[in-house]
Amino acid sequence: MKIVIAPQTFKGSISALDVARAMRDGVSHVIEDAEMLLVPVADGGDGTLETLVDGSGGEIRTAQVIGPLGEARNASWGALGDGSIAIIEMARTSGLALVPPTQLNPLVTTTYGLGEAISAALDDGFRRFIIGIGGSATNDAGAGMAQALGVRLLDNHGTNLPHGGQALARLNNIDLSRLDSRARESTFMVACDVNNPLTGPEGASAIYGPQKGATPAMIEELDAALTNFANVVKRDVGAEINNLAGSGAAGGLGGGLVAFLGASLRAGVDIVLDTVDLDAKLQGADLVLTGEGSLDNQTIYRKAPIGVAERAAVHDIPVVAINGSLGNEYQVVHQHGIHAATAIPSGPMSLEEASERAADLISECTQETMRMLMVGARVFGKN
Repeated sequence: MKIVIAPQTFKGSISALDVARAMRDGVSHVIEDAEMLLVPVADGGDGTLETLVDGSGGEIRTAQVIGPLGEARNASWGALGDGSIAIIEMARTSGLALVPPTQLNPLVTTTYGLGEAISAALDDGFRRFIIGIGGSATNDAGAGMAQALGVRLLDNHGTNLPHGGQALARLNNIDLSRLDSRARESTFMVACDVNNPLTGPEGASAIYGPQKGATPAMIEELDAALTNFANVVKRDVGAEINNLAGSGAAGGLGGGLVAFLGASLRAGVDIVLDTVDLDAKLQGADLVLTGEGSLDNQTIYRKAPIGVAERAAVHDIPVVAINGSLGNEYQVVHQHGIHAATAIPSGPMSLEEASERAADLISECTQETMRMLMVGARVFGKN
């Protein structure tokens, strides 16, 4: 029997790789000779960097960057084990969690640190990138990132613009002549799970500005600044990003990555599953085990277990999800390729206890799941 074990991290408790190892341990107690492939997965959000690094035998590296408010900080990024791809999460360079609540101000926050992290990876020889853009504190359309890589954003006096989305209202000219040539040679895949345009009532400023500290007046100002940015990009770069689906992600960073680096915007789960080559690993499998911290009615919105189930369905492989908990209307996942789901607590216990005992509980739950599957095979095999 071949079993592909492809869980997501149980957030705040146990990594995807350790979940997979615990599931493997559980299976081995029931089917000693099972062939098992461990393929820890993620959906492009929190945990993606560690999951891909752990799963590939890669390493976490560090770059010194400028944070969202211009402060110096160290930011971690990942290198896949085969040395082919660098993984950078903008939340670690320019994220909302890096800004104290009393200092939130999307008029001035910058993505400059993201560009510095990209430059560090270029220095280390990487030319293929996965960029996660969730959790941003910025609304500068990637202007800071571009400046860190050599792009000159000039006002009508030929002066470089300062950091922040507010300054884009004064953008008059874009000079790409000093853009790092190594970036021009590179490919960028961007984990982008929203379809918002750059501007307008569904754009970056209106939809995501408030969580970054934007008042109604700021939203109006930022939206006008991004409109000017889009117009200058169209004229000087030749890229139409204003109405591009996903261009409004991360305060317009989605659009900036497309305009300046020729990036492709894709669902995070698809980028991850392609990177770990899940389709090839599913060949000849009899069963897929997946799972996440809390399986519920939000899981169907392309979270990792659903992405795994979609790929498994192509090969007609049954999928069982073993999870930290089962939440609201979790049964809806059965309409999306997950044939059965269960949760790890073996009795009443606190979240703290469940987290501390996660590996053992996952192993035990997997054992019982496999026993149930074997009983079902015996019963229904007679009919």
